[in-house]
Amino acid sequence: MADPPADEAFTMPPTRREAVLRRIRTEIVTGVLPPGTVLKDAEVAARLGVSITPVREAIAQLAAEGLIDIAPNRSRRVTQVTQKNALELIDVMAVLACAGFEWGVPNLTPSHLQRMRVRLDEFVANLRAGNLPAASAAGADFSTIVILASGNRELQTHVDLVVARTLRLIATSAGDDIWQVWVTGYRETLELLEADRPADAVARYRQIYVEYRALVETMLFRPPGC
Repeated sequence: MADPPADEAFTMPPTRREAVLRRIRTEIVTGVLPPGTVLKDAEVAARLGVSITPVREAIAQLAAEGLIDIAPNRSRRVTQVTQKNALELIDVMAVLACAGFEWGVPNLTPSHLQRMRVRLDEFVANLRAGNLPAASAAGADFSTIVILASGNRELQTHVDLVVARTLRLIATSAGDDIWQVWVTGYRETLELLEADRPADAVARYRQIYVEYRALVETMLFRPPGC
């Protein structure tokens, strides 16, 4: 297992629970905690310098997100990614995100488009710098701006439940071809929105998930040596 980030880099957001949740989620998404890793409350608490309570709360949330499996004997392990659950996850994420995107597009303003441009630039810059957590966050925000414009908070709640798992899958399958699907797709989608071609933009956004699913199916799960 890769060494965890230095504890001195662990900065506290408003609550300890949120701090622990963000930290463990990031470690799972980036592969610092690979699939199958056993998580013990006391060990995680000692490493992060917090009490056991926020650790337990964070692990419960991550289990709800599908990032951690809790066995009948209460042992906790980072979830394994199989071809079946990976493709199912992409399908669910596509349905939710594309619905929110389509509903949000009619409500977009020039300010929304400017914010999307900023997040796209940050996405590309962080990819070039090798900062995958920051790149993933910027990429997710690109879509979130549009989904929130739909005004459907319930939909955003459901998107949030699967987005971390999707980011983990992207990180697991990360390669130039995988990332290029999102970079090109986002760029062309935004250009269509800026050209006042909303229907074409929605269609291009949907195509991102089609292309990504095909790549994950053929690249992430192909036999070694192929």
